Amino acid sequence: MQLKPLFDRIIVQRMDEESVTAGGIFLPDAAKEKRNEGKVIAVGAGKVFDDGTVVPLELKGGESVLFGKYAGSEIDLEGETFLVMREDEVLAVIN
Repeated sequence: MQLKPLFDRIIVQRMDEESVTAGGIFLPDAAKEKRNEGKVIAVGAGKVFDDGTVVPLELKGGESVLFGKYAGSEIDLEGETFLVMREDEVLAVIN
C-alpha cells in the first residue's frame, strides 16, 4: 500500500460483513450492514499543537479497533476499501 496518513490520522481496513446470521439465515449483499470494527493498517506521526510540539498516537498498526457508524472517509485503493479517520474517532481497542 502506498498511503501514509498525516498527523493524527489513521488508515483502517473494515472487517468483512457477516454473510450468515446467528440463526443460519443467509444474508444477500443488499441486506448486509457494514461492521464498525476494523484493523489499523497505518498511523500518522502524531497530533501537532500550535506551539509545534508533536504528541505521538496511542494506536499502532495491526490493532483491532471499534469506531462509530459514520466515522472516517472511505477510499478505494487497489481494489480494496479503507477508512481514513482521526485517532479520536476510534471508540475502543479490541483485545
